[in-house]
Amino acid sequence: MRETDIRPAGAAAGGVAAASAADGGVAAGGVADGGVGRGLPGHWPLLLLGAAVVPGVLLVVVGRSLDEPAVQAWRTVCLAVTVQALPFLLLGTALSGAINAFVPARVFQRVLPKRPALAVPVAGAAGVVLPGCECASVPVANSLIGRGVTPAAAFAFLLSAPAVNPVVLTATAVAFPGRPEMVLARLAASLVTAAAMGWLWLWLGREEWLRPRTDRPAGHVPGHSRFQEFRRGFQHDFLHAGGFLVVGAMAAATFNVAVPRSVLDTFAGSPWLSVLFLAALAIVLAVCSEADAFVAASLSGFSSVARLTFMVVGPMVDLKLIALQAGTFGRAFAVRFSAATAVVAVVCSAVIGGVLL
Repeated sequence: MRETDIRPAGAAAGGVAAASAADGGVAAGGVADGGVGRGLPGHWPLLLLGAAVVPGVLLVVVGRSLDEPAVQAWRTVCLAVTVQALPFLLLGTALSGAINAFVPARVFQRVLPKRPALAVPVAGAAGVVLPGCECASVPVANSLIGRGVTPAAAFAFLLSAPAVNPVVLTATAVAFPGRPEMVLARLAASLVTAAAMGWLWLWLGREEWLRPRTDRPAGHVPGHSRFQEFRRGFQHDFLHAGGFLVVGAMAAATFNVAVPRSVLDTFAGSPWLSVLFLAALAIVLAVCSEADAFVAASLSGFSSVARLTFMVVGPMVDLKLIALQAGTFGRAFAVRFSAATAVVAVVCSAVIGGVLL
């Protein structure tokens, strides 16, 4: 299988790329940029900063004239989402850098089955052993693809890791005491969704939807320090993914403040509308997967199937994850993959929840 180098579309190693017309472009950390390829426009940091700041500024201006507590609530939610996800983002980017620098490609080729169709469920089941959230899974999946793992298997891991790891399952058991069927339903629905999306990518996925990057080589380069490769890879991925995390957190905070709680009561009365509404709510709230079970448990007015849908959809499709996918794999991929994942996750949750709950 031909290895595909899928690297994030953000800054080069060291966080900021200083393009030079004379030498072809050298990263601030002293690493030559081997060709930028297609990616975000050169002024993407200004666009990202504007996307992050403008919503907050508008809300502050409106809040001062209407309701000051709304501004405080927006700030609290934004910081809460960011602080929840940041430790796991650190974990994921560190693991990504370690995989890139220290783990030979042949390791993955030995662990995963040769046939991509069989590698998908194995990679999905591997998500059980990684305690991380969706922010951590994106850079790890990106590094796996760069190391030669078939994208379908990497995407199955990307979806399953934040949904079925031991921390998430333990939190679900604590949030729903005396209801082991809720933990089992979440595990089953998440694994089935991850495997289904991996197989769907094998069937309909297109390589051109993934945006290749050459700003950092995949794997160890002979003659280079492995520790320095790890440091540059970790710094590159963390600074890049962190910016998109902030954008997603601000969007989630804006929704929390703008939508009145009375809307929740309107949808809770309909079994099917409640499922769709909590699926949409999970996407926009962008709650970390380690905490979403407690949010779901607090929505006691909704059915068990609707709350299960909230917990299955959230770790796989939310605003910050969509932003991270767009920045890492490209917008064409993020739009298609996120939309398909949302549909598959809702269907799997409704079917499995209807049987087990």
